[in-house]
Amino acid sequence: MISPFILNDKNLFLDRFPTGQVNRSLQAWDAADEYIISYVEQQLLTCSKQNILIFNDSFGAISCNLTEQQLYCVSDSFLSHQGIELNLEQNGLSEENITLLSSLDDLPNDINIVLYKIPKSKGLLCQQLSKIKQQLSKDVIFIACDRAKEIHSSTLKMFENYLGTTTTSLAVKKARLVFSQLDNDKALSAVFPTSWPLENTDFTLHNHANVYAREKLDIGARYFMENLPNVAANTEVIDLGCGNGVIGLQVLSKQPAAQVHFIDESYMAIASAKLNMTENLPSAIEQCHFLVNDCLTSVEGGSVDLVLCNPPFHQQTATTDHIAWQMFKDSHRVLKKGGELRIIGNRQLGYHIKLQRIFGNEKLIASNEKFVTISAIKR
Repeated sequence: MISPFILNDKNLFLDRFPTGQVNRSLQAWDAADEYIISYVEQQLLTCSKQNILIFNDSFGAISCNLTEQQLYCVSDSFLSHQGIELNLEQNGLSEENITLLSSLDDLPNDINIVLYKIPKSKGLLCQQLSKIKQQLSKDVIFIACDRAKEIHSSTLKMFENYLGTTTTSLAVKKARLVFSQLDNDKALSAVFPTSWPLENTDFTLHNHANVYAREKLDIGARYFMENLPNVAANTEVIDLGCGNGVIGLQVLSKQPAAQVHFIDESYMAIASAKLNMTENLPSAIEQCHFLVNDCLTSVEGGSVDLVLCNPPFHQQTATTDHIAWQMFKDSHRVLKKGGELRIIGNRQLGYHIKLQRIFGNEKLIASNEKFVTISAIKR
């Protein structure tokens, strides 16, 4: 939904990305975005041109309000970067002063102000705060924001441990600001990637900070691994929403002649998948292809035999099924005739209904009290 974002006499129209979402009631900005932008302007922090580092700006609400400054926008989300570019374009704003950085890129060293949208992932929070402390000057102005209900005493303790002296604002419209100084000489340092042995194998999985289930194999992936199809040599396989790549790794461990495409919208997920293949199955690395992408947007139609997928049902803090819808529709487009989409999901999500509508068929492969594994064939 294109939502008007009117703040300090500046009128913007912002859209979530991807734009074709089933739930069109979700807007592209929140009260925390509004609060941090208002504070920056009220404190006259941008009277002269500044070098501003912005973290986790989901769809560009903060960036689009500060385009006269030199901006560096850090995100682990390809979709967020696409959303920023979309909203700059549809509001007629220049990209000249904006540099998009992934969560794994080094930070520029001439930053004056950090505007930090607190992420949902605590691992990503620790990694980013640690990186800020290690790479930026002590004199930088650091301001964070989030919904007030998400900022707990434990959250503030993390800012103190990783950065330094920390205070908070009063709540405004159920949002709150966090102010930190980079003055902790004994600040904690986040250690990523984390590593752990994959059960019943000789593999060790490595996980960057924003990877789901970065500390152990999640129960959904474990159940999915028990119900994967047999894969023939030279099969073109997509591990969609691959995370750390454990599903594709399992496929290649059983069929080293398969071609596996690891696709995710997280830069850290793709980096983790690539690391896991390089470390665990180096002999199969030539059969691996890694792509940061919006679902299967840039994949050629009718080009693959098998798509394996564990769809997410969240985008940032929003609960939504539009990502699953897009994954299923994109899978139908890229599959060859007779190709299979095999998914796992929580029982209550009703994915079989979506697959029936898109593919015209669906088959229950396995189920337990929590999960179902379902197959759909492109006719």
